[in-house]
Amino acid sequence: MWPLWLLASLLALSQALPFEQRGFWDFTLDDGPFMMNDEEASGADTSGILDPDSVTPTYSAMCPFGCHCHLRVVQCSDLGLKSVPKEISPDTTLLDLQNNDISELRKDDFKGLQHLYALVLVNNKISKIHEKAFSPLRKLQKLYISKNHLVEIPPNLPSSLVELRIHDNRIRKVPKGVFSGLRNMNCIEMGGNPLENSGFEPGAFDGLKLNYLRISEAKLTGIPKDLPETLNELHLDHNKIQAIELEDLLRYSKLYRLGLGHNQIRMIENGSLSFLPTLRELHLDNNKLARVPSGLPDLKLLQVVYLHSNNITKVGVNDFCPVGFGVKRAYYNGISLFNNPVPYWEVQPATFRCVTDRLAIQFGNYKK
Repeated sequence: MWPLWLLASLLALSQALPFEQRGFWDFTLDDGPFMMNDEEASGADTSGILDPDSVTPTYSAMCPFGCHCHLRVVQCSDLGLKSVPKEISPDTTLLDLQNNDISELRKDDFKGLQHLYALVLVNNKISKIHEKAFSPLRKLQKLYISKNHLVEIPPNLPSSLVELRIHDNRIRKVPKGVFSGLRNMNCIEMGGNPLENSGFEPGAFDGLKLNYLRISEAKLTGIPKDLPETLNELHLDHNKIQAIELEDLLRYSKLYRLGLGHNQIRMIENGSLSFLPTLRELHLDNNKLARVPSGLPDLKLLQVVYLHSNNITKVGVNDFCPVGFGVKRAYYNGISLFNNPVPYWEVQPATFRCVTDRLAIQFGNYKK
């Protein structure tokens, strides 16, 4: 029964998250040291290797009432808890407290949990966190505190933190210094908060070397200009962005995936995309573009372009592919143009000469 219960509970947790996290739960079924394999989100590195001392099971008999404990995993979800339970074994590496009624994290709630690697607090009622609540968690790398009532980023986050998911809270401001000292952090998910461009203080992300950042379902009207230059993935979907100006993407030259779907973008200034030489995926679906953005043929590594559900009425023969041969290093394997008022029968076949095959192109299904 244990494997079936464990699989069901982990599947439930993964469905509550906004993007897939591969390899995250492997350590719950393995007694040996391991390395994280966060291909999609976190960009795993050597910081994902646990200290062998931290994964040596002690098989402690300690387990909070009503919880399920197996090896170093303590699962206390869906119990109606009002506070963090006591008597948690000090060798615990994963503590799951999601789907409870916890409203406050107190100073000594995590006392003694120096080996804790992942803390799941999703879908509680947390609105208050003591400034020293996370102090004992010297090896914490994953903090999931989404779907709570937080109005600010928690103070004094552990310096060991690699991934923070804090989406669907009530955060309106990201002050300077809130991420100070988090040199290992490479993934932040903070969508679903009522954040406006003015809510990011200058220098709010100073010192961070993020690979992945998502600020979706917020109130952004433009691309923030002070995000980490190290970003490989930036997702700003479901905002109110209306245009991309020439220097909006200047500092994000390392991006390989840019998500701008479900905005109100009408204009992308010529030359804006030239600052993204390593871009592989561009999501511009569900906007108000009247034409294919200029500069796509010059992006030598671009393979996927989402342009469906816009107002595009014409597709030129050189909108996607460069003139001549041997210029583009990677062929397209996905171009979506469906749900646009473009007469697809008028598009010349040579328009897609640098596409892997015709099945990679999606047209049609336009309704006024």
